Amino acid sequence: MAHAAQVGLQDATSPIMEELITFHDHTLMIIFLICFLVLYALFLTLTTKLTNTNISDAQEMETVWTILPAIILVLIALPSLRILYMTDEVNDPSLTIKSIGHQWYWTYEYTDYGGLIFNSYMLPPLFLEPGDLRLLDVDNRVVLPIEAPIRMMITSQDVLHSWAVPTLGLKTDAIPGRLNQTTFTATRPGVYYGQCSEICGANHSFMPIVLELIPLKIFEMGPVFTL
Repeated sequence: MAHAAQVGLQDATSPIMEELITFHDHTLMIIFLICFLVLYALFLTLTTKLTNTNISDAQEMETVWTILPAIILVLIALPSLRILYMTDEVNDPSLTIKSIGHQWYWTYEYTDYGGLIFNSYMLPPLFLEPGDLRLLDVDNRVVLPIEAPIRMMITSQDVLHSWAVPTLGLKTDAIPGRLNQTTFTATRPGVYYGQCSEICGANHSFMPIVLELIPLKIFEMGPVFTL
């Protein structure tokens, strides 16, 4: 999860998030290069008193500074499109979870376990125990296995919501009357936090998401749901 004074992204817990972090670093290096070149050109313009008449009408230079930005855009667009298509792939999921957004809590349904349904509310401050996180912990966590493809079916019953877990690289809108889907494969066990990322009313800040990821063998042993 995020911590105070954090500058970079959260540690990746899924292959998709690893790809997103790599793309972020790739794009950031291109931005640094562009900023350096522009600042260097401005510095030379402001400090030199000489005028080079050879560049007052230089077709070659105009061609370069027209083609070079196009090449840079291609270098950014190709990996971006690759990741975009990767996030849309759903390859034979091992488990399907349905998430329904409400004002202001989430309902989860394990469709592969006889329609197991429960609500997940944020824990009020009076019910927090030592080690719990204020505004992030819930009464009922979503327990899922690691190293298994999980499909999330996301919708809403009232207004627009957004189901987001940054460390997994997930952010999918919950829209009334529409069923969106996303998929992920967690690589590490642990407890991971997210929040609604769409302004949905007065208590928008009070509908967190908590995923408890455990080894697949433990998940298959029996009821591990924190109800």
